[in-house]
Amino acid sequence: MANRLTNLGAFIITAFVLLAFFGCRSIQPEQTSGWTELFNGRDIKDWNVKINHHEVGYNFANTFRVEDGMIKIRYDQYEAFNDQFGHLYYKKPFSHYRLLVEYRITGDWKDDAPSYTISNSGIMFHSQDPKTMLKDQDWPISVEFQLLAELEKGKPRPTGNMCSPGTDIIYEGKIDSRHCIESTSKTYKKDEWVTAELIVMGDSLITHLINGDTVLQYAKPQIGGGVVNNFDPRFKLDGRPLKDGFIALQSEGQPVDFRRIAIKELKQ
Repeated sequence: MANRLTNLGAFIITAFVLLAFFGCRSIQPEQTSGWTELFNGRDIKDWNVKINHHEVGYNFANTFRVEDGMIKIRYDQYEAFNDQFGHLYYKKPFSHYRLLVEYRITGDWKDDAPSYTISNSGIMFHSQDPKTMLKDQDWPISVEFQLLAELEKGKPRPTGNMCSPGTDIIYEGKIDSRHCIESTSKTYKKDEWVTAELIVMGDSLITHLINGDTVLQYAKPQIGGGVVNNFDPRFKLDGRPLKDGFIALQSEGQPVDFRRIAIKELKQ
């Protein structure tokens, strides 16, 4: 017990130091050397699809497509939505990195999708390998950088929030039982381009940025919690630290465009 308390104390001290470093200033997106473009602007050959009720690799109804130099998420070839939540995964996992994504929420929501998905999408990270997901598993065990757009004029609806399908995080010094935690970002309208950044330090500190401003920080991502259904229990090991994982773009009923996805790996 003494060793566990000592380790916990050391972790808390480290987290506070990192929070002080990142939290005291806005972090501007760097456009210089060291970045690798995950999206080549032409195709998604480096990405893998997993859509609920379908086997991994099947891009049902051309949900994920490349047009006009963008990855587009669309539902115009669907009949019923039928909870066909989908994710487009980059081909390899990452651990310590800075991710930069330029996105816009656009188009008409698929009106038979769940109402919470209106003007709602996300970037999943520290995700399980899509090959380990069962055919009818709705969400990957992962952490979500949630992307939202305005619903009602004048009513705040921040983007860059955290959601936790099958995971837990430490927020303000303890495990937070909420599925989603709001950021401090501004509200952005549909069809407005937004730059979202994510700084991931393995299983330590996570920082969300929107248009260069730090809007949310938390720590120690780990497997736990609920929300994910129909998973293989071999991959739901509650309490296991999430040190790395796959990055994925989410489809859940709302059209979204992504024009840039870039990563800069950081020293461990």
